[in-house]
Amino acid sequence: MALVLLADGWARGRGGQVVGLIVDHGLRGESAAEAALTRARLAARGIAARVLTLHGLRRGPALAARARAARYAALDAACAEAGILHLLLGHHAADQAETVAMRRQRGSGPAGLAAMPALVETARLRLLRPLLTVPPVMLRRLLLAQGVGWVEDPSNADPTTLRAQLRAAHDDPDGTGAAVQSAVAASLARGSERGAGEWLSAARLAARLRLYPQGYALLMPGDLPAAALGPLLRLLAGADWAPAPRQLVGRLHAATLGGVRILPAGRLLPGGWLLVREAAALGPPVPARRGAVWDRRFRLVADAPGCMLGALGPAAAGLRRKAPWPAAVLMTLPALWRDGVLASVPHLGYGEACAVPLFSPPAPLAGAPFRSGFVVRGYGWGCQPPGDTLC
Repeated sequence: MALVLLADGWARGRGGQVVGLIVDHGLRGESAAEAALTRARLAARGIAARVLTLHGLRRGPALAARARAARYAALDAACAEAGILHLLLGHHAADQAETVAMRRQRGSGPAGLAAMPALVETARLRLLRPLLTVPPVMLRRLLLAQGVGWVEDPSNADPTTLRAQLRAAHDDPDGTGAAVQSAVAASLARGSERGAGEWLSAARLAARLRLYPQGYALLMPGDLPAAALGPLLRLLAGADWAPAPRQLVGRLHAATLGGVRILPAGRLLPGGWLLVREAAALGPPVPARRGAVWDRRFRLVADAPGCMLGALGPAAAGLRRKAPWPAAVLMTLPALWRDGVLASVPHLGYGEACAVPLFSPPAPLAGAPFRSGFVVRGYGWGCQPPGDTLC
């Protein structure tokens, strides 16, 4: 609630507006009424809001992970429908401290201990977390100062969840104690180091990489650090995460990693490397409707009635003379099939006229460098904390 008020004030001062997106996970009987109450409170402030009700979530193993995935999918879809490019998330300093503690327990390295990023760029959205260094007590004071009520989610105190256990161990509901502040400061330091490393990796990729809209890449001769190779493999595989760093250590060599084949580039780039999607790992065909995504990498921008969008596969053998690419690339090209018969290979200009599917993996190769938070002077929310404050 505090995030919406802050964002609304910022946007109105610049001639813009915000929309509040309220996610009802449907896991408690009271959640629908709470979501409706939150929307009514925002409406009373002149702020448009929409309730996103999730269906199909059930209690059980990995509930937090499943709920998070469903929540982000619903938010992404709602933003796409409304033409929204920037999605603000309300994680605060205590949330960041809990994330640091969870990752320490899992043995995360320096990159993981940078915790949640303040900015993430996806295929369709820019996610912003502007409150990662703000203690929750300041958010409550803002709401009290403006006479706005809020709902405390009882699941945040569920003792069976790891986050609730860590929250209880900190015993710091205000988020101003030494443990929380130390964890936030550590995440900022780690985030600065990670951001510098990502900037360097992006520069190395820019100098040595050729990326093609057919979904493959060529690398100039020489080794590539794991920090740069990982994001490239993630991109070409259409994955959410790169392979573990321990899998990427060593000199580049012919291998299959994370759903991507690494091969000598041959005539395409003498002495270099060809990186292409592993044919055996390609996704199944999907109905060829506008907006359809195949293999998490290619998006259709127009309907192809009666067709399925899938891999060219073994049919590539009959089209070798029509393409400048090796079989490893041809087999992975998106193709349109009708009743099991090849109808079109848009990247080759073969068959029926059709819009070329866009190479659109879920995460960019190199977005904005990692940041764990931002620093400003004071809050200016009608409640002044002493001294300079991280925000």
